[in-house]
Amino acid sequence: MSESTKAPDSHPIDDDAAALAALGYKQELHRGMSGFSNFAVSFSIISILAGCITSYAIALKSGGPSAINIGWPLVGVFVLMVALAMAEVCSKYPTAGGLYFWAGRLAKRNKRQWAWTVGWFNFLGEVAVTAAIDFGAATTMMAFANLVWGVEVNPFNTFGLFVVLIVIHGLLNTFGVNLVSLLSNVSAWWHIVGVLIIVAALWIMPTQHQSVGWTFTGFYNGTGWSFAPYVFLMGLLMAQYTYTGYDASAHVAEETKNASIAAPKGIVMSVVISIVGGWILLYSITAAIQDSSDKGIDKLLGSATGLPPAQIFLDALNNPTMAKFLLFIVCGAQFFCGMASVTANSRMSYAFSRDNAIPGSRLWAKVNPRTGTPTNSIWLCVALSIILTVPAMWNLTAYLAVTSIAVIGLYIAYVTPVFLRRLDKSFVPGPWNLGRWSGIVGWIAVVWVVIIIILFVLPPVNPITIDTFNYAPIAVVVVALLAAVLWFAYGKRDFMASSVEAEHLTVAPEQLLEE
Repeated sequence: MSESTKAPDSHPIDDDAAALAALGYKQELHRGMSGFSNFAVSFSIISILAGCITSYAIALKSGGPSAINIGWPLVGVFVLMVALAMAEVCSKYPTAGGLYFWAGRLAKRNKRQWAWTVGWFNFLGEVAVTAAIDFGAATTMMAFANLVWGVEVNPFNTFGLFVVLIVIHGLLNTFGVNLVSLLSNVSAWWHIVGVLIIVAALWIMPTQHQSVGWTFTGFYNGTGWSFAPYVFLMGLLMAQYTYTGYDASAHVAEETKNASIAAPKGIVMSVVISIVGGWILLYSITAAIQDSSDKGIDKLLGSATGLPPAQIFLDALNNPTMAKFLLFIVCGAQFFCGMASVTANSRMSYAFSRDNAIPGSRLWAKVNPRTGTPTNSIWLCVALSIILTVPAMWNLTAYLAVTSIAVIGLYIAYVTPVFLRRLDKSFVPGPWNLGRWSGIVGWIAVVWVVIIIILFVLPPVNPITIDTFNYAPIAVVVVALLAAVLWFAYGKRDFMASSVEAEHLTVAPEQLLEE
């Protein structure tokens, strides 16, 4: 990979502002993030301590140990291809808008329509991800509170805790990028040290462990489907759910020093470290399962904690205090994960509003002159995430139907500029690029995303009822229709074409997508 044209170290901020101006935007956000902080934001959103723990039951039920410990690195390698392909484009266009701006620049025709559609999938996908992360954090924290203090768990107090968490995350982001940068650094180390503590406890304290053979190849099927390969493929969704959010490094590019190299590195390294750390964590949890029979797996899936890994901690450690401490580490990781998701979501919505895409754009594109953060956009994302999560108080299925857009919507947004990059023979790479590997990596990324989108719309369990039906395709169609309706309502007239944008730009709006 080439890094031949680094910005001079002596004036990285000035050079970054000049590079941003060349892309058409003024430097409005405070550029205070280091390369490590940029990585930490994406690493925190992927959050192996959040995703692997809360989604563990998906793979345990659909394939068992094999889907967990073969599935994680298998999916990880293909996700890394997507991350590498995205990073190469990010290096050329390091803007907070990220994916939609890339798509608009790379499309040969209908540039604004490509940017608009990708932007709406990205924006609503990130709102749904933020909602899902903080609701998952609230669910885990309620399980912890139940174990430690006997607090009653019900949908209403879980929702109340969710609102408290996301408001705190909004406040932390409002105080400025320096605080976000600091907390992102703390988050990265919390995840790394936390995994080491959990892994050490699971290998030192239990009196027995499962064999390497069973931990890698054991198979369990609780889906109701009889075709084993299909069951295994459904189990891969656990890993794919977790490997999301690494586009955050692009969305904070305008706040990152030496962005054309630091942002693509953040995208790639967040995935690489997550593959390795997540695999060690998942293997250790699975090897600590005390009863490997189908009846034992049934008990884990039906655990009163609602989290099979939490039950594994209790069973394997035979030390309730230590088990609670490990769950506390997971709760902390999920808190940081939610904070980073609000950061990325608000920066993307700020950029999208700066280009006049979201109703009320003038308000959401404002930057607080004191903190250098898009304060209004932060609270827009908080409010929309709360609205999306309201159905969870009465019907978890309805909530899951809404948040199912999170992964599919984001991956549609991820792969579209990668696909357009492959069709653009005139593309000149930025300072961080894949060289001669660009083509093969890019096409593998495109094919993989097509495969996982198909997997995400298939029914994971049988029989199919109103509660087990996969609502993901409906959610995707709704977003596509919403994007189309809004395009004809005002986007066709105003998006990247209005004088309202001029205060944010260094070029005329209609020139933004021209090379």
